[in-house]
Amino acid sequence: MWEWARALALCHYLAWGAGKMKIEHGTWVIVADGAKYLAMRNIGDAVSLQLEVVAQETSDQPAARDLASDRPGRRNDASRATPGGVASWGKSAMEQTDWHARAEMDFATGLAKQLGEWAAANRFDKLVVIAAPQTLGHLRAAWDQSVAALIIAEIDKDLTGLPVPRIETVITGIEA
Repeated sequence: MWEWARALALCHYLAWGAGKMKIEHGTWVIVADGAKYLAMRNIGDAVSLQLEVVAQETSDQPAARDLASDRPGRRNDASRATPGGVASWGKSAMEQTDWHARAEMDFATGLAKQLGEWAAANRFDKLVVIAAPQTLGHLRAAWDQSVAALIIAEIDKDLTGLPVPRIETVITGIEA
């Protein structure tokens, strides 16, 4: 049912012309990856997209060597009873934590929380989310139903390194 409702919302809120995506006036556009987001509002109309930056945040992620304190832990593989007690043999290293992936997941969770606060304050009534594929997955898992109900489109592209005019060009060139 959720996919049906999203498809209906897409058909209802997006104006389609010549197969290209058009975003209505007042619609918010979020462009994000695991370390940066831009929140923008369309101050143009459905024919002429003009994005205005409303909010932005960048996460300062230190180098991997600064995130981990030392090598991964180790554990005993097995133990057996011996005449003198219990003895273990063999050790294996534990999987090392990917601290950058963890920081990106935390950043996406923080963005989802911020979107929830903005939705509760009625700052937007329609939302387009454009995010790197992995970040989009983290956002989907983290945002609440009030935000999900306002989303009219999700695009799995990383556009965070582009200037706003180039983002507008890319969005208007996306096939509907």
